[in-house]
Amino acid sequence: MKKIHVGFLLSYDYDKIKLSLPPVYKDADRIFIAMDQELRTWTGNKFEVDPSFFEWIKAFDVDHKIEFYSDNFFVPELTAIENDTRERHLLSLKMGIGNWLIQVDSDEYFIDFGKYVRDLKKHDHFLDHPERNPVQISGFHLDVYKYLDDGLLYVKNASKVLLATNYPNYKYARQSKERIIYTDNLVLHESLARTEADLRYKLKNWGHNDELNKTFLEKWLKADKHNYHEIKDVFYLDATQWKELGYLPTKNIQELKQHFNEIDCVNVTQVFLWKKNFGQWFKHLKVFKMGKKPFFNPNFKIK
Repeated sequence: MKKIHVGFLLSYDYDKIKLSLPPVYKDADRIFIAMDQELRTWTGNKFEVDPSFFEWIKAFDVDHKIEFYSDNFFVPELTAIENDTRERHLLSLKMGIGNWLIQVDSDEYFIDFGKYVRDLKKHDHFLDHPERNPVQISGFHLDVYKYLDDGLLYVKNASKVLLATNYPNYKYARQSKERIIYTDNLVLHESLARTEADLRYKLKNWGHNDELNKTFLEKWLKADKHNYHEIKDVFYLDATQWKELGYLPTKNIQELKQHFNEIDCVNVTQVFLWKKNFGQWFKHLKVFKMGKKPFFNPNFKIK
């Protein structure tokens, strides 16, 4: 117990795991890849996986850390986001309560996973009785908005991302609504940085498909290196969450990391973290939660 367990969800964009898995491999104790037993998305659409992907995993896994977990992750009676949440819950149970349960989406690339692990281990006492003190350990997304022919557009402000928990009583995707411990770890996120065809497919099949901001796609299609500074409020759900865009003249992931470290796009300071963590500590004091217990959604039982 008290191991570092990392989980991935395999879906139509499975090939991105070839980029998101290597940054966490060295510092993870075990890695789990969840896949629907009939290769269905959360909306029930079928997808295919090229056999070469499994060959790549086998060749890459020199330390024999990786395990595939196949199950029924599509329940027709549930919405897409409920199927999303349910799969994450079941994957975490497979990973084992008593360990740090980290879920990384296929389009998320850790800048320094080793540092995140060191930060997690400072809080190992939360693994002793996780049901009594459920927590989530966050990092921050650096969001890539759109790839261009000669570079990319990115979101200037970093946004919170919930990555690890000690107790997976998820309510909405990776959110458990329990206490959050904020860290300054950065994750490059290319959720929207796809071709137009791939983006349209993602929007149709992901967990937020019925919550999409109606102006999002129009702004995304229009944005380029000449007009990006004129385009505001570009988030795909609540538009105001992403207020401004920036431009970088490269698309190489390693070069992107260097640029993000050089430019002032990260709004995460030590004062900001202290305020956030104090607020979460106070909000979740046991005196305010007497009689309340974490619970698992009954929809998440295996069907």
